[in-house]
Amino acid sequence: MLIESMELDHYRNYGSLKIDFSPGTNIFYGDNAQGKTNILEAIYVCCTTKSHRGSKDKEIIQFDQEESHIKLQVRKEDVPYRIDMHLKKNRTKGIAINGIPIRKASELFGIVNVIFFSPEDLNIIKNGPSERRRFMDVELCQLNKLYVHALIHYNKVVLQRNKLLKDLPFHPEYGKMLDVWDEQLVAFGSQVIKERRQFIQRLNGIIGKIHKDLTGDKEALELRYEPNVEPEAFMASIMKNREQEYRQKTTLTGPHRDDMLFIIDHIDIRKFGSQGQQRSAALSLKLSEIELVRQLTHDHPVLLLDDVLSELDSSRQNHLLDNIHHIQTMLTCTGLDDLVGHRLQLDQVFKVIEGTTHKENPQP
Repeated sequence: MLIESMELDHYRNYGSLKIDFSPGTNIFYGDNAQGKTNILEAIYVCCTTKSHRGSKDKEIIQFDQEESHIKLQVRKEDVPYRIDMHLKKNRTKGIAINGIPIRKASELFGIVNVIFFSPEDLNIIKNGPSERRRFMDVELCQLNKLYVHALIHYNKVVLQRNKLLKDLPFHPEYGKMLDVWDEQLVAFGSQVIKERRQFIQRLNGIIGKIHKDLTGDKEALELRYEPNVEPEAFMASIMKNREQEYRQKTTLTGPHRDDMLFIIDHIDIRKFGSQGQQRSAALSLKLSEIELVRQLTHDHPVLLLDDVLSELDSSRQNHLLDNIHHIQTMLTCTGLDDLVGHRLQLDQVFKVIEGTTHKENPQP
């Protein structure tokens, strides 16, 4: 799959922008705070409906504007797609595929598989469980329609159930409704757990070799899924925690409290690993994502690398770059000197200055 071009209107610091992309490596370089990351973010938003930064639509729209537009021209298996996304400050975003509006944002997932790698991703291991749940959700939503359906409905049930728990002290008569929400919580939550477990199992079949190559065969990395509850014990756990939920007014059982562990030689590296081990594991995880997408879709994802090279030492830089030469890549950096000495083909180079891009001839 390839992203052929993108147009932006009133997106962050870009009033208007049109870029034609190379199918190889596209470099965006320049000083900090010029808009390099915004280009990658716009691609990600248009493919997944969400910002990798967690920004809301109204925060993305250019200051003093009410709306913003992103247009991507994509080619997948030689079939062209045009994705139009219309962001609005006070209303739900509008999305159209090939000029036809879609009713659900989830219909967009899977047209383009993108993998975003930023310096913040190097913290996925040592940050809290929400970061690792988000990692599972983002990738699974691009690859698995059943997961999208289950996750959307599960999250709605948790919100409604939490609202009911807050209302119960004032409306005890609502108590019988809790049983209805419990059944749905178990039904959709069990599907989420099943898909997450299978996802981690698939990644485990890939990441071991990648990590051994990265560390010179010195370390064996294992991913371990840590569900908050097993499906067969889900309802019993809900009933056991009900009194505590009444007190805390929140749902205490379910996959919204899941986690995943990174294990090297039987050691949880989140708690006991060095920073170098954590960074190597995070890099192995991203490279495993690329291979998993290839296996499941029989195509390569589009890779978005946001100033990652500056955070990696030379051996990890080389390992990353050696593994992406066959993938369409959008890469940001502060200067082209960052790429000197790497065997990376610079197919297209743009200098980014204050919300404008200037195309340059790639250096040999």
